[in-house]
Amino acid sequence: MEQTNSDLKPNDARTDDWTARLHRATRATREDWLGRGISYLCIGVIILVVASMLWFITSKGIATFTQNHVNLWKFISGTNWSPNQGQIGALPMIVGSFAVTFAAAIVATPFAVGTAIFMTEIAPNKGRKFLQPVIELLVGIPSVVYGFIGLAVVVPFMRHLVGGSGFGIISATFVLFVMVLPTITTMTVDSLRAVPRFYKEASLALGATRWQTVSRVILRAATPGILTAIIFGMARAFGEALAVQMVIGNAAIMPKNLISPAATLTSQLTTGIGDTIDGTLPSNALWSLALILLLMSLFFNALVRLIAKRGQLSHER
Repeated sequence: MEQTNSDLKPNDARTDDWTARLHRATRATREDWLGRGISYLCIGVIILVVASMLWFITSKGIATFTQNHVNLWKFISGTNWSPNQGQIGALPMIVGSFAVTFAAAIVATPFAVGTAIFMTEIAPNKGRKFLQPVIELLVGIPSVVYGFIGLAVVVPFMRHLVGGSGFGIISATFVLFVMVLPTITTMTVDSLRAVPRFYKEASLALGATRWQTVSRVILRAATPGILTAIIFGMARAFGEALAVQMVIGNAAIMPKNLISPAATLTSQLTTGIGDTIDGTLPSNALWSLALILLLMSLFFNALVRLIAKRGQLSHER
C-alpha cells in the first residue's frame, strides 16, 4: 500500500527537528573551539612575552660576568661603585633598597592594619564610605607627585629636624610609607572580610569582648592574608624608582645611618642607564642590577604563594 502525504509529514518534521538540533550543536561546538583557541592564543602570547623578558634581562645581566669577567662575589659584596673606572660593587644599592623597603613596611604595617580594623569592625557605614575613596585616591596618585611632595615637604623637614642635606633613607621611607599604605590597607581589609562570620559570633557568644575577638580571633584567622599584603607592599616599595630617586640623594655609597644620602637599585638604574653605551662595562653592570631586581621580584612572588599555600593548609586543618 502506498503511504499518503499525511503519513510522511510527522517523519519529515521529526527529521527536520533533529537536523536543526544537530546544526545548533555543531555551531556551539565551533564557537567553543574558537573560544578555546583565542584563549590559548592569548595565554601563549603572555607566556612568550614573559619568557622573552626573562631571557632578555638575564642575558644582559650575566654579560658582566661572562664578557667582562667580573667576579660575582666581588660584584655583590663590593662597596665601590664607579663603572667607568672598573669598580662595580653593588652592595651599597642592595643595602639601600632593602633598608627603605623594610623601613617603609615596618612603619606602614601598623597604620594599615589599624585602618583596616577600623573599616571592617568599628566604623559605621558612613565612615567606610568616606575612607574607601580616600584610600583609592592614594593609589591613583602618580609616583612623581609623591616625589615632588617629598622633595618640597619631607626633605626640608628632615633638614630642619636632624640637619644635613635632608636627603637620605629616612626621607625615602616616609615617601614610600604613604605609597605602600593603600596597598597594604586594601588587601588587609579584604583579608579581614574573608574571615568567616561565625568565628566572630562564636567568640562573642563565649563572652569575649570586641577587642579580644578582633585581636585573638579575627587577626589570627586573617594572618596569611595580612602577611601577603605586607609582602605585596614590600614588592612595590622595592621596585619604586622615581619617587625614591627624588628624595634619597642618589649617592652610591654605603649608608652609615638613616639620614645619610644613599642609592637604591632602581634609582641607580634610572639615573645611569641613559649615559651608558650598550655592551660596555657600565651598561652591563646596570643590567646586572636589573637582574637583581628581577630575582627579588620572583622571590616576593614565590613568598606570596608559599604564604597562601600555608594559609590554605591551616584553614583545612
